[in-house]
Amino acid sequence: MALIGDAELDEGNIWEAVADPATTGLGNVMWLVDFNRQSLDRVVPGIRINQWRGQFEAAGWHVVEVKYGRKLAEAYGRPGGEALRDWIDAMPNEQYQSLFGLAGPALRKQFLDGAPAGIAEFIADIPDEELGPLVTDLGGHDLSAMLDAYAQCDAVTDRPSVVFAYTVKGWGLPIAGNPRNHSALLSSEQVDTLRAARGLTRDTEWDRLDPASPAGIRAGARREALSRAPRERALGVTVPESTGVRANKPISTQEVFGRVLVDLARDREVGRYLVTTAPDVATSTNLAGFINKTGVFAPTEQRSWTEDRMLRWTESPAGQHIELGISEMNLFLLLGQLGLSWDLSGQPLLPVGTVYDPFVLRGLDAFLYGTYSGSRFVVAGTPSGITLAPEGGAHQSTITASVGLELPGVTFLEPAYAASLDWLLCDALGQIAGGSTPAATAAPTEDGAYYFRLSTRPLDQAPFEAARTRLGDAVLRRQVIAGAYRLVDAHQAYPHLADAPVVQLAASGAVLPEVLAAAAELADEGIAAHVVDVTSLDRLYRAWQRTLRQGVRTATVPSVPGALRSAFVDRVPVVTVHDAASHAMAWLGSALGAPAVPLGVDEFGQSGSVAELYEVHDLLPGSIVNAALAAIALR
Repeated sequence: MALIGDAELDEGNIWEAVADPATTGLGNVMWLVDFNRQSLDRVVPGIRINQWRGQFEAAGWHVVEVKYGRKLAEAYGRPGGEALRDWIDAMPNEQYQSLFGLAGPALRKQFLDGAPAGIAEFIADIPDEELGPLVTDLGGHDLSAMLDAYAQCDAVTDRPSVVFAYTVKGWGLPIAGNPRNHSALLSSEQVDTLRAARGLTRDTEWDRLDPASPAGIRAGARREALSRAPRERALGVTVPESTGVRANKPISTQEVFGRVLVDLARDREVGRYLVTTAPDVATSTNLAGFINKTGVFAPTEQRSWTEDRMLRWTESPAGQHIELGISEMNLFLLLGQLGLSWDLSGQPLLPVGTVYDPFVLRGLDAFLYGTYSGSRFVVAGTPSGITLAPEGGAHQSTITASVGLELPGVTFLEPAYAASLDWLLCDALGQIAGGSTPAATAAPTEDGAYYFRLSTRPLDQAPFEAARTRLGDAVLRRQVIAGAYRLVDAHQAYPHLADAPVVQLAASGAVLPEVLAAAAELADEGIAAHVVDVTSLDRLYRAWQRTLRQGVRTATVPSVPGALRSAFVDRVPVVTVHDAASHAMAWLGSALGAPAVPLGVDEFGQSGSVAELYEVHDLLPGSIVNAALAAIALR
């Protein structure tokens, strides 16, 4: 059951949800629309009930209107009552709303203004003190009428229901129906009058119901019916640290993401909790393998009319992928609810969604709401950045990294290599499966969503494997999960540069090949350039902020957090390189106490090859080299 204001039906995301086929057959869903015909600023001109009814019915919903209370219903049944009904139905909304601020002859006069012949005669015998309560008797305030509407909805089990309950905003109060009552407050005298009218005093107004009274007995019974034992949020299964994904050729993080999900689906314990969803981009974001293995969810078994060896679109109640229409808002609404499933229904899940990264912003409202509610899920934005150059500027994301970094309740991750993505994705799902962990210290813990920003650009895995050999899996995995590791240690790679000027090149994701080429060119020029692969700007930033806050609160000198200390050299110039807005990584200079030159994408994208766009935005090796020289000069 959901309670909705009528003005909320102006929001487009309402209709995106209503129209999606995923809502088909949800017979246990009922929306209750508080139809008071007022918005925040005004009385809404006209009544849009016919339009809204039509839209709900076209989407297959069951619609019930509760318009009149018992007094009006009885009046309509008397001779001449049909004309009264027609007049109230035809009366402009603004005129009807104005009746609530009137009484006596003034109300009668306003009610009859423009009325057809016969209405004045019909109400002539109705005393002034009874006319107002009669003509403003709306069904939303009539409990018997509402209970009848609920019963009608209970009887319809094959589709969702919506009830339009006609109400008066501020019903029973002096401000009822006032166009400006949205933010109105009762005076102290009005509150005293209301309290006395309810038979209450200041001493009794917050008392519980008498448990021996009929109302108290009813409330007690409902309390017992609605009470729930505390639920364990942990799944009771262990997500592996890695699926062991390997790549013998260049591969993109988007492709690796799909492979890891397929491998996890093979795990009997973990696989049965995985649920994926996408807004009509499942196959183009590499979910096809998972869909082939687990199927697509449908309330009933569906016959497949085509044979496709690459994609077996088998729909049944056992399916674990939920396909949506092209609505990113619906994607994040669904992920938000799937991520709360153990809180709301006791069914723990591991929800995973995919979306084209530029369109994360289309669903940002629902993304925010889900994470604010404490929802736990994984979403992959892919492909991302101007690396999607051939498709034009509209399909290039530049500010999504900033969004991921700044969203509370979200951990932002942008790995470049297969094994690091494998570790990070398994870790994220493991964190979700483990449930909430009470913090032993004041340091914040991760208890929310995970946003992976991925790419379709294949990268050579050799540089990562070299770092793996140098550091070992245990150390490298720990640093990858912490947020950064040194992909190339210039002093180990180029021993002859031990006394050379030093610069640090920090980068995330698809631009690392250009950064590695720049480091090699700098070595040729006698400069030692460490290359740092930043796998999670978010975790690095939070670690830095924790030390700063600790210093502020204790009046001590802030320390350098371990995640930064293990990957970077303190007070050495840094160049940040990112296929995203340059400011997202620019703070690293402040964190390291060193000059920083941030490179990134600070303009709208264009259509062209990756190399052409990288040149426009100074992301090619030559530009990175020049930025490194500038950073050293600034020291």
